[in-house]
Amino acid sequence: MSRKELEDAVLKLDRNDRAELANLLLESLDDEDSGENLSKEKIERLWAEEAVRRDEELESGKGQEIPVAEVLRELKTRYK
Repeated sequence: MSRKELEDAVLKLDRNDRAELANLLLESLDDEDSGENLSKEKIERLWAEEAVRRDEELESGKGQEIPVAEVLRELKTRYK
C-alpha cells in the first residue's frame, strides 16, 4: 500500500478513530533529545509551547491570521 493510499484510507475513518490513530502516531515519534517515546504529557506541553510561539508571532506582527473558512477550503481541496 502506498503512502497516498494509506492517507486516503485513514481520512475515511470516523473522527474518533482518526484522533486515536493520530495520538498513537504522535506517541510513536522518538523524542530527539532523549531517544524516548513522547508521552501524552510531553506532546501536550509541546503543543502549548507552539501555541504560545504562534500567539507571540501574531502579537509582534510577524505572523498573520488565516480565517478558518479559508483553511478548511484549502484542506478540502488538498485532500479530495
